[in-house]
Amino acid sequence: MKKLDQTALDTLFLEAHTHNAWLDEPVSDDLLRQLYEVLRMAPTSANCSPARLVYVRSREGKEKLRPCLSANNTDKTMAAPVTVIVAEDLQFYEQLPRLFPQTDARSWFVGKPGHIETTALRNSSLQGAYLILAARALGLDAGPMSGFDAAKLDEAFFAGTSWRSNFLVNLGHGNPSGVRPRNPRLSVEEAVRFA
Repeated sequence: MKKLDQTALDTLFLEAHTHNAWLDEPVSDDLLRQLYEVLRMAPTSANCSPARLVYVRSREGKEKLRPCLSANNTDKTMAAPVTVIVAEDLQFYEQLPRLFPQTDARSWFVGKPGHIETTALRNSSLQGAYLILAARALGLDAGPMSGFDAAKLDEAFFAGTSWRSNFLVNLGHGNPSGVRPRNPRLSVEEAVRFA
């Protein structure tokens, strides 16, 4: 595997910021499709791929999302060209015969709701992180957030399905005026142990 150059590291991590303000530039369907094509190739446990995405970008979709948002997330979300609902499918294991055909991985989950929920949350969170990195790699800015009423959102978007919301990511071309100074991070000494 090749090591990324400094420009790539800066784009993905070191100079990237959470965006809270957006330029009035649309994000095309083709770019959103490409975004999924890239992120879907990153690993999940047993290739379970539980994330399900809703690209909310129409006026009607945004209005449906509005009452689910906390007050401090409403304006920036309504202004973002796209808000991605990163959800998890609690029946992801039904796809395992196709996604992980080398063994009967479906049987690891059937009738085990705790294992299903833990696996879905862990791996859909991973896929949401991949979405952020893939978006940055494709020239988009991202503003991930919690700050929403999950029960209300799930009722509005996922009623009668096995999908459940995890978190939201605003996407588009960020307006630098909405970037806050970077907050401190924990040092290696504070956050890492070598065993």
